[in-house]
Amino acid sequence: MEALVKTNFKFEEQKDLYIGKVRDVYNIDNNFLVMIVSDRISAFDVVLPKGIPFKGQVLNQIAEKFLDATEDIVPNWKISSPDPMVTIGHLCQPFKVEMVVRGFLSGHAWREYKQGKRTLCGVALPEGMKENDRFPNPIITPTTKEAIGHDEDISKEEIIKHGLVSKEDYEQLEKYTLALFQRGQELANERGLILVDTKYEFGKKDGKIYLIDEIHTPDSSRYFYLEGYQERQNNSEPQRQLSKEFVREWLMENGFQGLEGQKIPEMTPEIINQISERYIELYENIIGDKFQRNETDNLSQRIENNVSAWLKTQK
Repeated sequence: MEALVKTNFKFEEQKDLYIGKVRDVYNIDNNFLVMIVSDRISAFDVVLPKGIPFKGQVLNQIAEKFLDATEDIVPNWKISSPDPMVTIGHLCQPFKVEMVVRGFLSGHAWREYKQGKRTLCGVALPEGMKENDRFPNPIITPTTKEAIGHDEDISKEEIIKHGLVSKEDYEQLEKYTLALFQRGQELANERGLILVDTKYEFGKKDGKIYLIDEIHTPDSSRYFYLEGYQERQNNSEPQRQLSKEFVREWLMENGFQGLEGQKIPEMTPEIINQISERYIELYENIIGDKFQRNETDNLSQRIENNVSAWLKTQK
């Protein structure tokens, strides 16, 4: 099985190429973005040396389905998915904040709470909560989008005061964020899951706000299993998570947490296959459909052909 770890296409009217940890994004004539979701995998802010077959397809197709399932709430950037690993859409000017929304006291929010903090991004947190308790209502805890380094927590008031987003636009982003999260939670519940927290990114094109990037994938979202959630909370037991946490656990068991001097453990064919199967399991749990394994031979050629054919239709 072939994994796609690198792309370097030269599409017609291509302006530039941005290579992220997982996604390669091509700017076509300052009008369209071609987002290729590679099979690269990152953990602890490090891209691992080998790719995971089908991972790119899993993430792209989860995002594609959720973008389609929410387009009645907010316009989104997606125009087409001409290949299982590719989404093409509108090139928007991104807002300089990410809208993180939380339904539960988990992850970063819990770590802050445990240290005694009772406000997060200017939002007051109730007393007497324990890890993974549900908030009375979902809260929005935005972060700045940093090109280098870690994103930083920021409050609504600071965002508006520093002119990162206008008051009018920010209030619209809040409405979209809460409506998207509600839809995401409803869709998750239908699958026996809880959407715990997630993040959304928005941008503007011709004065109109669009939802951009990906949504509700295991890369940007935390899911719990619904069955047994309350019982586990009552007994102060850890929740069953549906996420890529298993990759981090395998690395930690083998002495790697991204720290200086630590060596990434050997990624044997068995390990790669196990991780690939877990990603397919994530897809089937979150979407509820059987995953269609697309041919992985000559991936680069297939993607180049499919994208080029779509771009020709736009002339």
